[in-house]
Amino acid sequence: MNHFELQGGELFCEDVPLAKIAEAVGTPVYVYSSATLERHFTVLRDALAAAGLKDPLIAFAVKANSNVAVLRTLARAGAGADVVSEGEIRRALAAGVPPDRIVFSGVGKTEAEVEFALQTGVAEINLESEPELHLVNAVAQRMGKRATVAIRVNPDVEAGGHAKISTGKAENKFGVSLAEAERLYANAANMAGVRPVGVACHIGSQITDLAPLEAAFTKMRALVERLRAEGLSVERLDLGGGLAAPYFNQPTPPEPSAYAAMIARTMEGLPGIQFAFEPGRMIAANAGVLVARVLHVNSRPEGRKFLVLDAAMNDLLRPAMYDAFHDIRPVKPREGEPVAYDVVGPICETGDTFTRDRLLPPMEAGDLVAFMTAGAYGAAMSSEYNSRLLAPEVLVKGDRFAVVRPRPTYEDMLAREQPAPWL
Repeated sequence: MNHFELQGGELFCEDVPLAKIAEAVGTPVYVYSSATLERHFTVLRDALAAAGLKDPLIAFAVKANSNVAVLRTLARAGAGADVVSEGEIRRALAAGVPPDRIVFSGVGKTEAEVEFALQTGVAEINLESEPELHLVNAVAQRMGKRATVAIRVNPDVEAGGHAKISTGKAENKFGVSLAEAERLYANAANMAGVRPVGVACHIGSQITDLAPLEAAFTKMRALVERLRAEGLSVERLDLGGGLAAPYFNQPTPPEPSAYAAMIARTMEGLPGIQFAFEPGRMIAANAGVLVARVLHVNSRPEGRKFLVLDAAMNDLLRPAMYDAFHDIRPVKPREGEPVAYDVVGPICETGDTFTRDRLLPPMEAGDLVAFMTAGAYGAAMSSEYNSRLLAPEVLVKGDRFAVVRPRPTYEDMLAREQPAPWL
């Protein structure tokens, strides 16, 4: 469920017309619904509780949407943060996420990032390789600390809606093999600078079938049992995220209740474990839209019609990068027979094409459209390609809205650079 609905013939976010936001802030603009963010988090939390998975750490994947206001909204609902850089740790802290609810993941942590994480006191560092284990151990000893760590496992299970977001196969760069995990866990238990408390996995994103998740979780349970049989303490099991968001043209994802029931069944009888989860897309995707304005309609003699928008691939990269589908809705739909449009942006690349032959109501210059399900991996992946200004971000709550990241000026953009002294 989301809170973007037609009211009186125009599209609203909660109780605010999207046209009102576009008029006040300009386009393109990202708009997020507080109610949707809160609801999606609550539904997952309640489903896990109903399945008997008490007090899990639900650490929102900051990479999906790193806006501090979004993170603060989720933190107030009880979410932690799954982070993959020092910048994301800083964003989570700025949003009010307690350090002991922050999980630091990622395959290429730097020495400086590890030091910052240990100074901050994050809940756990997920280690993804043997060199990283030795790095964290050395940094922690130098600082006079003992780092709380988990070993991220690559269970060799394929999942995810696209090859570029599948992370659980042996050929993917993430984590260590099951065999390596046992050896590294035992080694870590004998190191002065680290304290291993658990194991973690994450097999992909936009997963619409519970079967690969169950296969991976079954392997993770068996790993926990083997480690315990060797006399090693395992207190935590991080099962990652990856559950799909509904993108309108894709299979309906499993309900959180079915996901939670599967986990409870798979983990039945495994005592003394705190579970952690790293949802991102399933919470944020349908909580946001990208609103754009039609610049003009370019009608070719052979019949093809290009709907040229002021939003481009630098604002919403997913269609160009993943061939991703986003539902496109007119903010104020016109009457008339649907028209097949190629929806494109103004960037000088053919790849700046959101969709081809999309049936939409008749459109004219000045009309507004909303790209639905854009709250995850939208603004977070945007850039200034073609020296285009970043789109602002707006958060809505009820009948109020606030700009939570303003559109920079061209002066702001240029001020970040300086000429070389010989120029």
